[in-house]
Amino acid sequence: MKAVFIENPGKAVIRDIPRPARKPGEALLKLLYGGICGSDLGSYRGTFAYFSYPRTPGHEFSAEIVEIDENDRGLKPGMVVVCNPYFNCGECYSCKHGLVNACMSNQTMGVQREGAFSEYITMPLERIYDGKGLEPMVLAIIEPLCISYHGVKRAGVKGGDKVLIVGAGTIGILAAVAAKQKGAEVYIADVSRVKLDYAREFGVDGVVLADGPEAYERAVKEITGGNGFDVTIEAVGLPSTFQNCIDAAAFGGRMVLIGVGKENLDFNFTMIQKKELNVFGSRNALKPDFLELIDLVKEGKIPLKKIITDVYKFDQAPRAFQELNENAGRMLKVMIDFT
Repeated sequence: MKAVFIENPGKAVIRDIPRPARKPGEALLKLLYGGICGSDLGSYRGTFAYFSYPRTPGHEFSAEIVEIDENDRGLKPGMVVVCNPYFNCGECYSCKHGLVNACMSNQTMGVQREGAFSEYITMPLERIYDGKGLEPMVLAIIEPLCISYHGVKRAGVKGGDKVLIVGAGTIGILAAVAAKQKGAEVYIADVSRVKLDYAREFGVDGVVLADGPEAYERAVKEITGGNGFDVTIEAVGLPSTFQNCIDAAAFGGRMVLIGVGKENLDFNFTMIQKKELNVFGSRNALKPDFLELIDLVKEGKIPLKKIITDVYKFDQAPRAFQELNENAGRMLKVMIDFT
């Protein structure tokens, strides 16, 4: 079969590799659609902290069950499914305390282990969730929505909160959507006018063009009356955007870090004490996040398909990475069609 590999920074190729053989307790899946996420782009650029080369990327996907044993999960051949791509060890301190998303030896598909961007993959049955009839292209966006949704839950976002999302990429926009579902007043900041214009289509209450520190600070004061935001969510992974979230948070506010990066930040940490900020990390997602969101999307409450801006056929995957790298300011969710 064929699979996508990122051989080294800036070089994606398609290789022929053996088709996987499933083991007991696994299903053989045929890929349908896969989304290129920010970490995949970071891996292509050489900026993502956890990636090693060469590797098959991809952990956002939908698939059809080809082969599966009899099971008590209701999973059968022909079903279209989504999968939890975060493999935990089950033995570390985090796992034993139920924090399997923050496993100390976590292996996310396409990062610390081979990803999904190939014609066929195998998956343990416990990581496969029924797509409940959702369109395969939409189902492939459930995983990034889970990342955003988990971060919003970590922040305890509730009705009446004034929330700022820093970063209008896929994760940022989906975090805005999730926060709106909680009844919050939601704003989103970015340096790209194109992405901010696109974010408006998802019902945000306002946008902030972060094209300089003075303009950003002025916008935060105008929106909040000088009080700052109840919740700020970092969805980029840069030192500057982390600082933006600290600066924009209200006294006694909550700040959540979803973005991942390699760079260090030198900042006045006493601001956390001064504001008595609650600062949370948010890593991966949990099974309940997947199950809750499949139902919410099924009910038509979240317009996921609107986030897809570009679709490439499987044999165009290297071009997809190249063009997303060159046009990240205007492209949002890039999807690869494996059908």
